[in-house]
Amino acid sequence: MTERLSNTANSYMGGAKQTVGNTIGNPTMAAEGAAQKSQADTAQAAADAKTYTQGIGHNVQGGTQKAVGSLTGNTSMEARGHANDALGDAQRKV
Repeated sequence: MTERLSNTANSYMGGAKQTVGNTIGNPTMAAEGAAQKSQADTAQAAADAKTYTQGIGHNVQGGTQKAVGSLTGNTSMEARGHANDALGDAQRKV
């Protein structure tokens, strides 16, 4: 979660720096701000993709656990499957 906060803060700071640079006529500051914002936005997109992929993995694991638990009568495994499936759904909604 701290990575998300850091990326968001850097994106806002970069955008603010870019706006201030443009407003006061400082192209160097504006370019630095734009670069900072772009880097933060790219890092956030990569983090989102990683979380989404982990969600898919949890959905697959959960589906397997639910099926095996149901077939073998192992209610504990089946419950873990439901929990992993729910976790995967939540991660994929990021």
